Amino acid sequence: MSDHSHDQESSKNQGSEYNQNLYEKSKEYYQRLFRRFVLLTLICSCVPLVLVGWGINYHYTHFTKGRVKQNFKNQVDSHRTMIELFLEDRKSTLQSIAKTHTKEFMSQTSHLRRILGLLNMEYGQSFTDLGVIDHQGDHLAYVGPYDLIDKNYIKAHWFQEVMGKGVYISDIFMGYRKSPHFVIAVTNQEQGHRWILRATINSESFRDFVAQIKIGQSGDVYLVNDKGQLQTKPRFRGHIMGKDPYKVPVKQHAGIALHTLKASSHKEKGDIKKQLVATTWLDSPHWMLVVRQDYSEAFNEIYQTNKTTLIFLFLSTICILLVVILITKHMVSVIKNRDKESQELNKQLLQTGKLAAVGELSAGVAHELNNPLGIILTEKQLLLDSCQYQNPTLEELKANIHHSMDQIGLQVQRCKRLTQNLLRFARRTESVVEPVDLNSFLNEIIELMGREAASSGIKFFSDFDDQLPVITSDPSQLQQVFLNLVTNAIDAHSGMSYGSIHLKTKAVKDKNQVQIQVTDTGCGIPQHTLDKIFDPFFTTKPVGKGTGLGLSICYGIIERLGGSIEVESQPGEGTSFYIYLPIHSPSTDTST
Repeated sequence: MSDHSHDQESSKNQGSEYNQNLYEKSKEYYQRLFRRFVLLTLICSCVPLVLVGWGINYHYTHFTKGRVKQNFKNQVDSHRTMIELFLEDRKSTLQSIAKTHTKEFMSQTSHLRRILGLLNMEYGQSFTDLGVIDHQGDHLAYVGPYDLIDKNYIKAHWFQEVMGKGVYISDIFMGYRKSPHFVIAVTNQEQGHRWILRATINSESFRDFVAQIKIGQSGDVYLVNDKGQLQTKPRFRGHIMGKDPYKVPVKQHAGIALHTLKASSHKEKGDIKKQLVATTWLDSPHWMLVVRQDYSEAFNEIYQTNKTTLIFLFLSTICILLVVILITKHMVSVIKNRDKESQELNKQLLQTGKLAAVGELSAGVAHELNNPLGIILTEKQLLLDSCQYQNPTLEELKANIHHSMDQIGLQVQRCKRLTQNLLRFARRTESVVEPVDLNSFLNEIIELMGREAASSGIKFFSDFDDQLPVITSDPSQLQQVFLNLVTNAIDAHSGMSYGSIHLKTKAVKDKNQVQIQVTDTGCGIPQHTLDKIFDPFFTTKPVGKGTGLGLSICYGIIERLGGSIEVESQPGEGTSFYIYLPIHSPSTDTST
């Protein structure tokens, strides 16, 4: 009694462990399924979204950068024209004055002062002073804030240039004033001698005119000569006649050149950011107009759009992720419920198969029980007859009693064996993973099905490997498999007067498996249907003789137990099923 209780407790523990392992495996399976669904859906939805977003962003960035640069160049070209008109207008005005007035008239200070006043009224204080200089470089007249009447300019660069060209606009220079300025000088000739009308342009007024383009917060406009000296003061750093702090390359070129200057460090003024620079040359004087702006500000619209696009893509991805997670959870939940329903259906099918097998066995077991019970009743009657109707000697009576008791004991053992086999079969209804001796297990199957097979003229043959290891598996499900295979093997001999079923076991040590072979000499399976025999509801039996679920159930059970099943068959020669089972069930194998 204690051994039986211990066995029951051990079976319960193994069943509990088996169910826990199944639960963990199914949980891991659904988690893996959930991750795969999410990953694949994200790839299918987010990759096109990112590619389309990148394509639109790339096209927009390329288009907008081109538009910004073209607009930059248009502003430079427009401003160059304005500066040239500014200088040309003042130069033409001085030429007109020199052509329409005599040297004697212009040499009178009062006349010169009046002309300077008129010019500043016309051009908004653009002129600082005016001077009339003879061909020897001496002042004939001068009006302005400086004391220059006694200065001689014969050695000055601008004097030599204007005497040779007739008109000249100088670079910024210091001169006698000791402050940066530039002059516009024109000549006229009277009585064989040239005289010069020279005007000094107001540097601040000219600088304000040059810098009147407002290009954002960091934009700047200035002029440099061909030696790289600043002709107007930049907005943020640098000074007139100094070197360009932004180090814009001074190169001769036609039209407008666009540069991108890398960020640099300026020891005194700090770092200079990456710059977008456009340059163009004036015709006269030969100055280079520089228009620059911080690269980040010039393309700020693009950066903001890119930022907005990235935010949109990020939010879209988050929304897609949330929707995918919710939908996937729902899908996995639906799949889980369908799997539960499928498992319940499989359990019902297994139970139905079990009941069908019990029904088939019941007739044979009843017949088997009737034989020994009949013999027992006969022996009982013989004993009664011996005692009542005959007058036997004591020795004869003893011999009859011993013979009858031996027959009764033999038939009782036979009944006991039949009922024990039937009880073992009936008890194996709950899935419990436990050690299984396949050789003994298959012998039980032979004993259970022997009577039914014998009634059809079919004999069982066994070839069991004595060294076959004990495996860890589910005997309830294995019983269902082998009963189905043996029942099919018996049915395969329908219409035949005799046949045989051969059961063979052997160990496959290199694969850590055991092989069970079930071979019959029945009608065989046609080759064109051999690949379909494990499909649900496929059967080669006549209508009403089979459901087509037996082999499908066998295939599912063997697969769940970590094994495999193969079949070979030749029509008219018989069929062989090869079942491979792992020595340790994957549900309980802790070595992996």
